Amino acid sequence: MSDQELNEFLHHLNSIHPLSSDSHRALMELVTFIPAEKQEILQPIGKTCRTIYFVHHGAARIYYYKEEKDVTEYFAFDRDIIIRAESLFTGKPSNKGIQAIEPTTFVALAADPLFGLFDLHRDIERLFYKLVEKSYCDTLQRLEHLQFRTAEERYRVLMSQAPRIIQKIPLKYIASYLGITQVSLSRIRAQLG
Repeated sequence: MSDQELNEFLHHLNSIHPLSSDSHRALMELVTFIPAEKQEILQPIGKTCRTIYFVHHGAARIYYYKEEKDVTEYFAFDRDIIIRAESLFTGKPSNKGIQAIEPTTFVALAADPLFGLFDLHRDIERLFYKLVEKSYCDTLQRLEHLQFRTAEERYRVLMSQAPRIIQKIPLKYIASYLGITQVSLSRIRAQLG
C-alpha cells in the first residue's frame, strides 16, 4: 500500500463528506489494502461480515445461490463500497458472498474499530451514514427496476447508467443481475444492435 493509494482513497472519502485531519489520521490507521485475483472469493457465503470493503481498483460482485443457480445481486467498481450489510449489522452469517470479477484491489476497514471511531469523530460517522444511505437507495432502485420494468428496459438502463458493467462483466453475471436468462440477454443485445 503506497502513500499515494492511501491519499487517493482518503481524498475520495473526503469528497463524499469532509473529514478533519484528526479523522483522516484515525482512518489511516484502520485501512488495509487487499489484492485479489480474478474470480477470487473475498468473503465466502456462510461467514459473518465484520469488514467494510471498497473497490480501490477493479470490479467485484455480491452473489448468492438460488436453486443451485449463481445470482449476482450487486456490482462494485472503483471507489464503490461493497458490504454484506445484513450480516454486518446483525452479526449473523450471510447467505451472500463477495467475489472479485477481475484482478481487484480492495480497501478493507475492520467494522468494530471503525464503529468505535464514530463517537470520537462525528464526521466519520456522518461519512459512513451517507455511504450506507446511498447503498440502500441504490438497492431499492434496483428492486423497483426488477418489479416495474421489462427485461429490455432494465438492460437499457444498465447500459446508460453503467456502461463499464457491459464492457467488463461476463454475460452470465449481467443476466442474473437483470433477473433474466443468458439466452434472453443475448436476444435483447441482438435486437438493440
